[in-house]
Amino acid sequence: MEVDFSLVITPDLLAIFATLFVLELVLGVDNVIFISILASKLPRQQQARARNLGLTLAMLLRVGLVFLAGWIITLDQDVLHLGDLGFSAKDMILIAGGLFLVYKAVREIHQKLEGAQEGHGTGAARATFGAVIAQILALDIVFSLDSVITAVGMTSNMIVIISAVLVSFGIMLFSARFIFAFVNRHPTVKMLALSFLLLIGVFLIAEGFGIYIDKALIYGPMAFGVFVEALNLLATARRARRAKTASAAVALRPSYPGVDESVAVDAALSKQPGHGSVGLSPRPVAGDAPPGPRKRIGLG
Repeated sequence: MEVDFSLVITPDLLAIFATLFVLELVLGVDNVIFISILASKLPRQQQARARNLGLTLAMLLRVGLVFLAGWIITLDQDVLHLGDLGFSAKDMILIAGGLFLVYKAVREIHQKLEGAQEGHGTGAARATFGAVIAQILALDIVFSLDSVITAVGMTSNMIVIISAVLVSFGIMLFSARFIFAFVNRHPTVKMLALSFLLLIGVFLIAEGFGIYIDKALIYGPMAFGVFVEALNLLATARRARRAKTASAAVALRPSYPGVDESVAVDAALSKQPGHGSVGLSPRPVAGDAPPGPRKRIGLG
């Protein structure tokens, strides 16, 4: 795999960009939501500043890690030999990244479907601004690694990767609440994205061991899967309109059951303009929960 800075628009390149763009949106919305959760621990006057700073750092980290990954994949001299197999620094990083994606995808799918179902916490403990920014920075690094490894696993074209990351994250900064609401209503979209993550992880592991798979066999099925799911969503919506009933999706469990995400979820799902914010905004995260018992629906 060599770093490519050329831009020759082809159907394959457009398919990679579209699939990567959708993956970045679906998998990245959790990053925005959790930044909002951490920011909600601060006093109201500091919440917007912490959230906006955290989101800006997240985008800068993604782009920085993309360039770092671009440099890493040029390290193709063998530094480790196991029998007849030679491994370069790039190979070992690809294998480690692939294992990370496989672990993350399988663990996330398990947690969403069969994980522990716990109640909300007793309340958000107050923290200092510096401590919250440090937590947000650590969270950004984890989510950025996920994003960048996925992107590098799909293509070596740096222009496509950077464009997909910037465009998707830019849209997410201003539309996170709507993206979250959509994914929350249609959990199959999240499961499909996680299955793509699993596929890319296997591809990276194979490439680390010197087994090269045509990328068309990766992003072709991905694009087709997105197309089929879009048809499924349209068909479900049409049936619901004809029957004049609301479709009820499976309620996925939260990824982090020990975290009280109610404030950020209320801010993301509330249709009232004054009820907090998820994404870039001068308003604090302060959604008002509706009265009565609430069903825990998880973060997308």
